[in-house]
Amino acid sequence: MPLFSAAITGVASYLPEGILTNKDLEQMVDTNDEWITSRTGIKQRHILKEPGKATSDMAAGAVKRLLEKTNTDPSEIEMVICATVTADYNFPDCANLTATKCGINNAFCYDINAACSGFLYALTTGSKFIETGSLKKVIVIGADKMSSIVNYEDRTTCVIFGDGGGAVLLEPNEEGYGMKDFVFRGDGSGVEFLYQKGGGSMYPASEETVANKEHYVFQNGRPVFKAAVTGMTTTVKEILKRNDLSLDDITWLVPHQANLRIIDSVASMLDFPKERVMQTIEMYGNTTAGTLPLCLNDYEDRLKKGDKVLLTAFGGGFTWGTSYLTWAY
Repeated sequence: MPLFSAAITGVASYLPEGILTNKDLEQMVDTNDEWITSRTGIKQRHILKEPGKATSDMAAGAVKRLLEKTNTDPSEIEMVICATVTADYNFPDCANLTATKCGINNAFCYDINAACSGFLYALTTGSKFIETGSLKKVIVIGADKMSSIVNYEDRTTCVIFGDGGGAVLLEPNEEGYGMKDFVFRGDGSGVEFLYQKGGGSMYPASEETVANKEHYVFQNGRPVFKAAVTGMTTTVKEILKRNDLSLDDITWLVPHQANLRIIDSVASMLDFPKERVMQTIEMYGNTTAGTLPLCLNDYEDRLKKGDKVLLTAFGGGFTWGTSYLTWAY
């Protein structure tokens, strides 16, 4: 048995000031507001436009707000995990850069790359350091500057993604609130349907990869849609069965904000009431690892101590899973 429960004791977010609306996209690519809205549910997305700013700047914005909200001194933070696919550099990691920008100097830091499932994976990883008694204050971040890898000539992807993210503080809880269980899965054969081809060790940056636009996100929507709905639905059901829970026991379902059709399909297949499904897709788009903490932040005033919450996600690779927690404040 764990020595402690690992509980979320604070949440904060950061969204860049720049806004890219569907009307703006109509001037950039062959699309229109009706087409985008009907297929994705998205009306606008935030874009980090300032020169010289990257994912760590958004992550730092969220962390600084988190430290202030929770009245936490940066020196108290012992660990920082950042979930992202758009780190500032291949190395050093985004978590280290973020920590330095926030005056966090006593922590060890690293990134997790699990695409849109990244925050969920990082949250569970961080919780284990709390549960064993090894650490007392862990910050988990989910943030992405997707505009840096989106081709704004490709209407199948440019309408979907936005920039932003959020962070949570994990601390020990002796009342039993916090992280309860998780089910995670992966299937590398999904690489052909959702990936960024150029820039890794398989296809290092070259004149050819740049000319072929291989440093942008590629997505084949149909198989991704099917796998996402199936993956999230089945892991939610597994969590419910394993913990002897019914849907009536769950206060909130927090799905990855990839596409409104996916969110609605998951809720429908689970027969879960839509009024208890967190949703921010309309205003933010898909911020990849940032969607789940953005949801928690926006719904924070509606969350109550003891609420049973399921967070579920699906990402390129493929990665997917569901976590179960009880809200601690």
